[in-house]
Amino acid sequence: MQEAGLRARAIKTYSKPAKVKFFYKAIENHRRQLGKPTAINQQWSGDITYLKVGQRWHYLAVVLDLFSRRVIGWAFGQQKSVALTMKALKQALANRKPTHEVLFHSDRGAEYRAHIMQAFLQKSNVKASMNRPGCCTDNAEVESFFHSLKADVIRGNTFNTAKKLLMKLKAYMNYFYNRQRLHSSLGYKTPVEYESAVN
Repeated sequence: MQEAGLRARAIKTYSKPAKVKFFYKAIENHRRQLGKPTAINQQWSGDITYLKVGQRWHYLAVVLDLFSRRVIGWAFGQQKSVALTMKALKQALANRKPTHEVLFHSDRGAEYRAHIMQAFLQKSNVKASMNRPGCCTDNAEVESFFHSLKADVIRGNTFNTAKKLLMKLKAYMNYFYNRQRLHSSLGYKTPVEYESAVN
């Protein structure tokens, strides 16, 4: 064929993907319309990060109260799933017991956009809000938290079992981060001190 100057003729095939909106709900960034929170349980934010255990990735989902940057819910597991993010959110709701609608902001990951999650938020009187496409800085507070966590706990350490890492995470989030770590954005107070000073 090459000597004769011939070329094969291929038929192009097209596969139209299923519409994303069928599986995931489009959510606006409602947080942009609001100012900074002035009390607890006004604006929460959540996200997921990857953490290495041996040669495998595990996942940490957290929920912060944006008023004080306090970790109010978290979940750790082997699966990056809706179940993980929902577990963290359920813990936040159980810990805070908000009596009015709360804004919950997240990135546009499938774990937050899934219909089952959106139905749970609506049932729990929580208004969903999401990053604009390509704007990870819309959720800067949680990104900052993950940076601090990895600098304080993960970097330079090796965790061979999930149990060892889980113990470190419990100590960090339940005690050190919320009760000892000072935040410049809070006037060099801890999240717990900042909430107590306002209340």
